[in-house]
Amino acid sequence: MKRIIVLAVVAAFQFASASQLRSDAEIRQILADRLEGFEKRVGIVVGVIGPDGRKIVAAGSMAMNDPRSVDGDTLFEAGSITKAFTSLLLADMVERGEVALDDPVDKYLPAAVKVPARNGKPITLQDLSMHRSALPRMPANFNPQNPVNPYVDYPVQRLYEFLSGHELRREIGAEYEYSNLGAGLLGHALARRADLSYEGLLQQRVLRPLGMASTGIALTPALKARSAGAHTSVFLLAPTPLWEFTDAFAGAGSLRSSANDLLTFLEANLRYTKTPLAAAMTRMLAVRRSGREKSDIGLAWNVEHRDGTEIVWHGGATYGSRAFMGFDPKARVGVVVLSNYSTGSGIDDIGFHLLDRNTKVDNGNAVKPRVRVVSTVPAASLDAYAGRYQFSDNQFWIVRRDGTRFFLKRPSEPEFEIFPDGDFEKGNDDFFSKGEDALFTFDFDKDAPARASQLTFSWGFFDPRRAKRVE
Repeated sequence: MKRIIVLAVVAAFQFASASQLRSDAEIRQILADRLEGFEKRVGIVVGVIGPDGRKIVAAGSMAMNDPRSVDGDTLFEAGSITKAFTSLLLADMVERGEVALDDPVDKYLPAAVKVPARNGKPITLQDLSMHRSALPRMPANFNPQNPVNPYVDYPVQRLYEFLSGHELRREIGAEYEYSNLGAGLLGHALARRADLSYEGLLQQRVLRPLGMASTGIALTPALKARSAGAHTSVFLLAPTPLWEFTDAFAGAGSLRSSANDLLTFLEANLRYTKTPLAAAMTRMLAVRRSGREKSDIGLAWNVEHRDGTEIVWHGGATYGSRAFMGFDPKARVGVVVLSNYSTGSGIDDIGFHLLDRNTKVDNGNAVKPRVRVVSTVPAASLDAYAGRYQFSDNQFWIVRRDGTRFFLKRPSEPEFEIFPDGDFEKGNDDFFSKGEDALFTFDFDKDAPARASQLTFSWGFFDPRRAKRVE
């Protein structure tokens, strides 16, 4: 790929962003800094599209147990970037006259499903796309049996049950509230309108017309062979399963894609290529409402205003991957950043830095891996942890002791060993698993310090779950 060269007079007149001035060497240094200490176990891929074409800069490996280098054709979990594709389907179906933005979503659901309304106002397709439906982020009956693969066991029927029994707590359209539930419902409703599966509709209307052959949900063996693993690094760097989705949430986060494919998507949005989706892409940004802090939202796209320049973007996060996709319409520059590990700081800052020179790379908050050291439980405390623990959803976890070793059993899963943390001698009642990036913390009542009264499960960026000990 030839080095991008921009004449000064052109840059001053047309390409105001200057993101295209970032050299390959500068990007490599950013990635080296972010991956310092574990670059041989995980990887990041950056893609840039601009007036002089596209380029890929990558660092790191496919997985902890796969030393192959990541590149522009490596597939990653795209997470919530899927929402931009779902809303593109919506805009395209509006252009075709198949749906209208103000159609109530219940128009495309079974008659028996009672979608909540408020003061006579129904939830529309546009409300779902713009996160203004008044629906919560997640349904109250979302209780995954397998917390490391949370969406795999949430069927459409459970979604219908939640909708039929839910009461909205605010006016529809009144304010922005990010909702995975709403995006999943939108994708499901559009698929029902087209009488196709969500993936079938996406392939027919978006992926095949754009030539995005490395993007999908159900991957072929060839695509699986190019897929990066997923890793968490909240407590330690550990492999974690790629997420699987039912139709209830497919439209919210199910896609896997490569940097090259997502650059093809941005290429079409920036009008570098002709596409039958051009009108739909324009429609996605034509109507806007207030969105996240100091930004607007179109149909799924976030729009940030920075010194007279707009940055259009969407991010994605699963338990083991991060994704960023954004573009500057004025400079006609787009950026994709994909990683196969999930950290507290993510990789959004890298994407924004490449689109806006005033955005700093936030390496100070980048999570670095920590090695946990197995400790020894004092003999007097060996009987303090074993027992039966009940969560609020009547799910029971069993902690069993075998000599000085401890094992945990969750419903419908094999038993696995948990280990006392290295700081155990300092009064830290934390245990960890070598198979998932989680902490199991035992709490004690002051009046009964001999046996744990509660188990707290801390997992990734999800809220901790707490279970009371039951006899």
